[in-house]
Amino acid sequence: MIKCSILLAAMVSAVPGTALAQAELCRLPATMPRIEPDLPDAKQPRRVLPIGSYTLALSWSPEQCHGRERDPRERIQCGSGNRFGWVLHGLWPDGRGSEWPQYCRPTRLLTPAELRANLCMTPSPQLLQHEWAKHGTCMTRQPARYFTQARRHYQRLRFPEMAALARGRTTAGALVDAFVRINPGWRADMVRVRTNRQGWLDELWLCMDVRQRPVRCPAHQTGAADQTVLKIRPIN
Repeated sequence: MIKCSILLAAMVSAVPGTALAQAELCRLPATMPRIEPDLPDAKQPRRVLPIGSYTLALSWSPEQCHGRERDPRERIQCGSGNRFGWVLHGLWPDGRGSEWPQYCRPTRLLTPAELRANLCMTPSPQLLQHEWAKHGTCMTRQPARYFTQARRHYQRLRFPEMAALARGRTTAGALVDAFVRINPGWRADMVRVRTNRQGWLDELWLCMDVRQRPVRCPAHQTGAADQTVLKIRPIN
């Protein structure tokens, strides 16, 4: 196994009670898992549309891994002793309405080197292939450029102390307020909290304009109401 990063919140944070958006512990295998092509189909068709805005989608890894700890396809994120909190789901180009561009051009499989460079940010080889094929191809012809843009946004972010939030009674509005207090330039109306059907915290969606700057989320991009009580799984 190859250690990618060990970034403990108490050591790397410049603001007490916050953490940078990197993994607490990320070890990558010496050999990259096999990935499959990610192609458009009848449910997810090719759609070439002008880009009108962007969404930076972040996943709460403990929720993503719940019940998948022994799934070999999720070994990097959910096994191998790794510890992830907020990970990058993807940088998504949005349209000028409620539809968005996707699968804009055919693409090759990502190389092992391209996967390795991004797995401590998005710890799923197949998800990296999916994000590049579905979203990245609508932004650029170069995977490295797409992932560099996503990483730039991801690494700028700080997050509230999630362990403390998980122990108490936390609402979606309280999580957003805590997030915007430690991330200059972001306001509550620029952030959406997403939960699963059981009310567990799943994702944060950050809305950006066509120049990838924070912007008010459009009305059709909904999230949990501010008063929604969140259930938050702790990092194991």
